[in-house]
Amino acid sequence: MQTTPTDLLDLDVETFAKPVQQRRFAAAMEQIAAARTPGTQVKVYISAAPRTMDSPKWDSWLQQIADELPEGVEILHYRNAFPDDRPYDWDALVGELDGLIVVGKQKRAGSRVNLLGPVARLELRSLIATKPVLLYGHNLGLIPAIDCKSQVMPRETAARLKLIAPKRWRRDSPTLQAALAALTPAGSAVDGAQAAETADHLAHPFSAMR
Repeated sequence: MQTTPTDLLDLDVETFAKPVQQRRFAAAMEQIAAARTPGTQVKVYISAAPRTMDSPKWDSWLQQIADELPEGVEILHYRNAFPDDRPYDWDALVGELDGLIVVGKQKRAGSRVNLLGPVARLELRSLIATKPVLLYGHNLGLIPAIDCKSQVMPRETAARLKLIAPKRWRRDSPTLQAALAALTPAGSAVDGAQAAETADHLAHPFSAMR
């Protein structure tokens, strides 16, 4: 994923990732899918700010995300992963997760610019190099973070992260299909069917988000 020092560059692309980054991402996703043991639960955490979860549209957004994920995926978020009797402890939870979906604050309705707060940024950083991480664009659906442009926004307290979705994003993108294949429970009817072509080896093309 590439970064930019400016607020916005030309968004009229299908992805901000380079072809080699896409191939490596697809290879990583295929290895995740191949390593999954049949019968194991696939867990995805949705990272969203309290203000987002308090929105009257929250349940609708959750349903839209569930509809795009493979059948059988368990969806977690702050309120069901950390109930009143369990304090927030990301380090204890992250090892159980198979993927992450971030829901940012849009610059404006319909915008492709999504702002993540410090907590969401740290959650993303903990998984970006090893598991499927996707952005939920309210009017675009799920987009692998690898396809977005990222910009760290330093602050005196804690840095935030801006994710910009490409203008010509396509839901049949090979990176999205590879990510969904990596989140498909092993042994299901669609297991492995969505995997993209692989590269020769794994790499970590996600360091720009750190």
